[in-house]
Amino acid sequence: MSIKQRRITHRAATGLLTLTVALLAALLPPTGSVAAAQPSPLQRDADALRDAGVTGVAVRLETPHGVRTVRSGVGDLSTGSPVPKDGYVRIGSTTKTFVATVLLQLVGEGRLSLSDTVDTWLPGVVRGKGNDGRRITLRQLLQHTSGLPDYTKDVVPDLSARGYREHRWTTYTSEQRIAFAMNHPPAFEPGARWEYSNTNYVLAGMVIKAVTGHSWEQEVRARILRPLRLTHTLAPGNWPFLPRPHARNYQQFEPGATMTDATVAYLPFDGDADGALISTTADTDRFFTALVRGELLAPAQLAEMQRTVSVPDDHGAPAGTRDGLGLNWTPLSCGGGYWGHSGNGFGYMVWPAATPDGRAAVTVSVHSRPGDQDTATSQIRGITDLVDHALCAARQDGSR
Repeated sequence: MSIKQRRITHRAATGLLTLTVALLAALLPPTGSVAAAQPSPLQRDADALRDAGVTGVAVRLETPHGVRTVRSGVGDLSTGSPVPKDGYVRIGSTTKTFVATVLLQLVGEGRLSLSDTVDTWLPGVVRGKGNDGRRITLRQLLQHTSGLPDYTKDVVPDLSARGYREHRWTTYTSEQRIAFAMNHPPAFEPGARWEYSNTNYVLAGMVIKAVTGHSWEQEVRARILRPLRLTHTLAPGNWPFLPRPHARNYQQFEPGATMTDATVAYLPFDGDADGALISTTADTDRFFTALVRGELLAPAQLAEMQRTVSVPDDHGAPAGTRDGLGLNWTPLSCGGGYWGHSGNGFGYMVWPAATPDGRAAVTVSVHSRPGDQDTATSQIRGITDLVDHALCAARQDGSR
């Protein structure tokens, strides 16, 4: 190649490089003006919960487009470590949906009827102060229309940080919990109205044992956890610790007080069929989608579970919430609604939800509870807004 040819080739290459740089400069924003990536709506809602005072938040949303998880806040106030991915969480009263599912499976097998009285299976257990198991049906237990008093009032003698630490190791049998409740008169005549009572589900667990000869925990494992391969859901009994990984749970026992580490279970009410299970957001999503899709109950029993009564507005649930048999219906702002059952205890709350067709499910787990009612109401509103936004967005995506 001659010197002249080399010069022409060099000028052509230089010109091509200059053109490429110019094109890139036109496509890219000026130096220093690159904006940070905007958080997703799901992340913004989780961050809003953090800003409302929740120490740590974890969310898992599953739709036909895949799984999305977001976290906000911290998993440990002392170290500042993040909320772990796929961590174990206490699910509290969400346990009731598992127990109701087992009992309805037994109905489907012809081993009992929802119209059976409590006394049919637990003769003489519900007696005293006007409570009478001969007049209360199993349906009324599962739907909180029994009128039975809530035993939990008797197992929290001191609602304070000191009381939590002093009494958290105390254990009771199901029979002892029922005996506490029988020291109080019923709230109303069976079937007259609706009022939430954990006593109902302690009795439901006892009925399962009376029918099957096995504990409610054994039946949940055999009938739900193993078939669905929910390998991260467990009934720990009186073992008070969470498996790792997990975020720490914090309870503020009075307004303005410091947060108390409440990660250790409060066994007086964390150890029975009304609220003992530990799970993960992934397992909880899977359970509710399987339930509403009919994978766990025959159509007749699922229809019974989804026969609802109205929940009073002062219960704290979103307006329009209705209660089935261990399953709640909550309306969505975009129309329709979702099925789920929240759970809470000292320092934690979970809020699982699934669309009626099971195509979308979301579980929100928060790892602290405030000491004043206004903040608590605000945080619950933040949780329900997140669920509403997530499921409405999933519906919109699915319609495209």
